[in-house]
Amino acid sequence: MNVTIRSRRPSLDEPRRRHRPDYWLPLIAVALLSIGLVVVYAISPGMSALKGVSESYYISKQLIAILLGVAAFIILSKVPYTWWRRAVLPLIIAAIVSAVAVQLFGSRVNGAYRWIQVGGVSFQAAELIKFALLIWMADLLARRKAESRLGNSRLTLQPLVIGMCAIGIVVGVMQSDFGSTAVMVGMAAAMMFVAGVPLKRLAIVGGVIVIGAFLLISTSSYRRERLTTFINPTADCQDAGYQSCQALIAVGSGGMFGLGLARSIQAYGYLPEAANDSIFAILAEKFGFLGVSLIIAAYAVFFGRLTRIIERAPDDFSRLIITGMLAWFSVQTIINIGAMIGLLPLKGITLPFVSYGGTSLLFVTGALGIAFQISRYAALSGKTNDSGATSYDDTAYGRGNRRPYYAAAGRRT
Repeated sequence: MNVTIRSRRPSLDEPRRRHRPDYWLPLIAVALLSIGLVVVYAISPGMSALKGVSESYYISKQLIAILLGVAAFIILSKVPYTWWRRAVLPLIIAAIVSAVAVQLFGSRVNGAYRWIQVGGVSFQAAELIKFALLIWMADLLARRKAESRLGNSRLTLQPLVIGMCAIGIVVGVMQSDFGSTAVMVGMAAAMMFVAGVPLKRLAIVGGVIVIGAFLLISTSSYRRERLTTFINPTADCQDAGYQSCQALIAVGSGGMFGLGLARSIQAYGYLPEAANDSIFAILAEKFGFLGVSLIIAAYAVFFGRLTRIIERAPDDFSRLIITGMLAWFSVQTIINIGAMIGLLPLKGITLPFVSYGGTSLLFVTGALGIAFQISRYAALSGKTNDSGATSYDDTAYGRGNRRPYYAAAGRRT
């Protein structure tokens, strides 16, 4: 039944009536986590032998990371999403402190200072910065949209440009993490577009980003070398193009059906970072074209569920949070897979939910908890008719009466 009622913009902090959340999100995440855990278990003997650690080293650390991620998901799925508006300043402070700590006390790994080592636990500051950027931009853009000031240069454009320049300097230059920088740029661009930032303002921010990317690449011999390797990966398979060549060998070795879990070759010292950055190549080697096609299909369904929540989000703040998450997960997935099959330059970035790595897994599962919480209120399926009123379909979610309910209004809106 279609009902036409008067449109009303509620306060972002008004209580909303909860309903059944989108269980597809955690189900797909659990499937991807399980695949990653099985693959890490299968290749851990080879990696352990190379590192001189026990065979249970990698699998035990991955299990602990998954358990912590599940705990983060459960906790954040219980926190009202409007609470995150009050956490913006603490998150920004935490991100700044972590960035400074990496430079002062961080460990140099693969030529870059990105991790803080505390005992046997490592923490990657870029993951916290991603999360802080997500919440800060969602709050800023939602407020400016409510004030009809999205086109204001001083209040909107200036903070965004300063924020992106700071990320480029801290993450792109100081931490030498161009992959994470690209993910954060993708998040910012998607959120600004969905919020409705005028195209001229978007073009200005885009121009700043392009200039920054050119400077980052042109001033680093390492990045120029990676770009050259991407253009012709087989030109120097013994040196600069080694990882690209080994990744292509792993992908090609899998054929249509894969070699099987116990028959990996590339994980035994041939393919660098086999459990994290290069894990998609290992998936292709083990499961073949059909196997990775199913994994990619799972990601596509997952992204589709997030898109559904964006379309039915109860307010601008929640809509922008899910938009940022969708960009975060999808851009990171595209970069990881694209690099392994030769469509993009190599970047040290993980495959969400699948790769070995505690910090990345903790933050993506925690962010998923927020998305799951928002999905409890994202039953809105409305269309604006010619008169400006909003028409709702009670059967859009398969059951009636699932529109967001604002207690202060005393009725559904």
